[in-house]
Amino acid sequence: MLEVYFESDKEAISFCENLFQLNKKIELHWKTTEKWGNHLQLDYQESSDRFMEAVAGSMVKVFVAHRLTNMIDRIIKHNYYYSNSDEIERIMDLSHWIVAGNDEDSQFVRNNKDPRKLLHSLFLVNIKNSGTLHFNSLINFQLKVFKDQLIHYVGLAIDEFKREEDHQAFVDTLRNYIVKQKPEFEIIHVMQGEPFSFFKPDGKPFSRMELRVLMRDAPLYIVGLDTGELSLSPLIAMAPEKIKLFGDDPSDPKTLTVINIFQERVEFKPLGSFPFSHDLKK
Repeated sequence: MLEVYFESDKEAISFCENLFQLNKKIELHWKTTEKWGNHLQLDYQESSDRFMEAVAGSMVKVFVAHRLTNMIDRIIKHNYYYSNSDEIERIMDLSHWIVAGNDEDSQFVRNNKDPRKLLHSLFLVNIKNSGTLHFNSLINFQLKVFKDQLIHYVGLAIDEFKREEDHQAFVDTLRNYIVKQKPEFEIIHVMQGEPFSFFKPDGKPFSRMELRVLMRDAPLYIVGLDTGELSLSPLIAMAPEKIKLFGDDPSDPKTLTVINIFQERVEFKPLGSFPFSHDLKK
């Protein structure tokens, strides 16, 4: 038998729902007490290991749903001293992405570790060592290792936030630059690749020498661009009135940067709709 106390009704309900999803062979008795709130008595009819795994898993889900955001919020404000609500909101989003994201980028940022597994193991140790658990006490006194790890992840989120700010400042600088430039061409056709391929209004490709001459004649150093970079720098040097960008990956980072800088000047189209005769494999 295991006794678990939840002061929050929402957390108690969430725990029970998650528990029965993980293990339907648990018998539960629920009553409320004036001092401790919701008192759950859990009896199991199978191996204690499966029972305790289910209880720990349910507690992890309750914590992530009801406590994680508040814990991250306190860390942002009290460990890293942020007070601007917009900044806090963005760092919060990035922190959740790092802690619980399933994409390759978030897993890379956290070294392919899963903080929820650490949380699960901490809950499991306490479940094995005690027949009575108070969820609030577990959160407040038994999760130091997890909290320390979370502080680290929030720090990584802040680093990412700062990179985003720097990138946006760079984008704003380039926007202001091209607005003041006289367009070298009315329209430029661009094909995704590494680097981009550039075509004149009549479909003839720019040679690398032509691109380098264009970049040499433009004061790109003012906006911190490298004339050796052959994707973004040529476009900034040409500052065309219209860009038709062809490709099959609209989420390509360089493509998104071009769209972010040139905005309504850019039209993205599928690679197959490129209007000129050209060997796409080149």
